[in-house]
Amino acid sequence: MGTKTTILGSGAMATACSILLAEHPDQQVAIWARDAEHADQLARNRENKRLLPGVRIPDEVQITADIEAAVAGSEFLVAAIPSKYLRETLESIAPTLTSNRPVISVVKGIEIDTLLRPSQIISEVLGGRAVVALSGPSHAEEIARRLPASVVAASGDVVLARRVQEMFTTDRFRIYTNPDLIGVELAGALKNVIAIAAGICDGLEYGDNAKSALMTRGIVEISRFGEALGAEPSTFAGLAGIGDLITTCTSRHGRNRLVGERLGKGETLHNILKSMNAVAEGINTAHAVLELADQKGIEMPITAEVCAVLNGTHTPEAATQALMMRPLRDE
Repeated sequence: MGTKTTILGSGAMATACSILLAEHPDQQVAIWARDAEHADQLARNRENKRLLPGVRIPDEVQITADIEAAVAGSEFLVAAIPSKYLRETLESIAPTLTSNRPVISVVKGIEIDTLLRPSQIISEVLGGRAVVALSGPSHAEEIARRLPASVVAASGDVVLARRVQEMFTTDRFRIYTNPDLIGVELAGALKNVIAIAAGICDGLEYGDNAKSALMTRGIVEISRFGEALGAEPSTFAGLAGIGDLITTCTSRHGRNRLVGERLGKGETLHNILKSMNAVAEGINTAHAVLELADQKGIEMPITAEVCAVLNGTHTPEAATQALMMRPLRDE
């Protein structure tokens, strides 16, 4: 029957992962949706109408709200749950996830209460098991429609990373391996914070020069933070770092960039969140990153100003002025 992989979550990225995995005839795929009604709709329509309209989920993908049925015979788990809900969701199904199956995480964020990365949350809730982070420039809207993309599979277990590389690779989805789990996870989290700032630039109509400078200084800030927490500097020059940052800061699909754009145009965060279908991870991540940076004495000026705008203590214009008038220094 081949290898079975169970995807925990039923959002856009979960759906895209199921489509990728189902391209391999020797792999079985199951999606577990927490909400039974949503699971029934997905199974009946074979389409995630709210998040990926027009994209068909292959008939062979099992879709269920029964966690025991979803993981029966499964060798791998894919965590595709927003970081905000990751711990709560895993805790609710942990008694069923007793087998020491490796977890492939496509979660991007930092938990605001504990300041932990997704792999750390997974290990804390499910016990010490192998985790691979699958990350990079990878909007689900494009992957699900078979547009070309390249990402990295990161783990200290090189053999496992290569196994995940084989599982997910298709003729339109290329994967590189990377041993730096810390760096890849931090890059995936922090790029969402910089994307909010990039969106603010768009909302204020500051133009290409400002946005280019922001993204460049943003990757410097991400790298500084990551290296202080034990990541490899080279990770931030790769797909998980600058690659994902470019996509998130420029794409029409980017939820975090859109939040920033709407803030820049004068909308309140409360009204923006009320109108959104999906989670913008950068909002919580910004506050978690700034707290960690304060604890460790890491300079994070862009992140600090993003938090100030999110909190309402700075207008977007005031945040811009604060960044532009910082003391002069060498690059």
